[in-house]
Amino acid sequence: AVVSTQSTGTKDKWDALSTIKTKTSGFTLAQAIACAVQFDNQHVGIYAGDLDSYKDFAAVFDPIIQEYHGISADASHTSDMDVSKIKGTIDPNAPVHSTRIRVGRSFNGFGLSPGITRQQRLDLEKLLKNALESMEGDLKGNYYPLLGMEEKVRQQLVDDHFLFVSGDRNLIAAGMERDWPEGRGIFHNQEKSFLVWVNEEDQTRIISMQKGGDVREVFSRLARGIEAVRQSGGQTGITYDISNKH
Repeated sequence: AVVSTQSTGTKDKWDALSTIKTKTSGFTLAQAIACAVQFDNQHVGIYAGDLDSYKDFAAVFDPIIQEYHGISADASHTSDMDVSKIKGTIDPNAPVHSTRIRVGRSFNGFGLSPGITRQQRLDLEKLLKNALESMEGDLKGNYYPLLGMEEKVRQQLVDDHFLFVSGDRNLIAAGMERDWPEGRGIFHNQEKSFLVWVNEEDQTRIISMQKGGDVREVFSRLARGIEAVRQSGGQTGITYDISNKH
């Protein structure tokens, strides 16, 4: 926790912020730094429990984000999913086995993994399941909840290298594996080229992949998938958590 505890984690800040609980999930600064307190080998060692964390604990988070990314205090985040701007791809003769591009996306009104409440996690999973299973075309597929998963399904997901598992000590210390495996699952399309992990380390981890090195095609599917999740989610009442700053 070199950045968080030595550079920004002063006693004055602790005294000012330690009693605050965020509105969305009741998250505290003590929970945010729990992993760094338990382990002394953290590169950063702080986790946000919800969008409120970045605001309520800005005196701690902002300097860390700025130092880690090498940005100024007035920097803003820009997202550009315009596929037309990708002009090239990997040489088809290069020995590339497969290409995978993934992003994390979170939703408004729900805690992030370290702070999300049990009921929020269950509610979000239900809404995402309905949203994901309503997608059409080449993105159409099925959702597989981890809780109560049949052995045949589990083994197939293992064989496909799709299944995520518990046991990471850092995630456990940060509160990200509470109530495991409840409220978590995996969606993939029929071609197994588009996946969404639900309530793992991120609320959603959206993944596009395929054999070979066609980066443009993989990115195009990812961009379409992100938009499809947004549209389907909007129909079930959930919207992406968007911050122009973060």
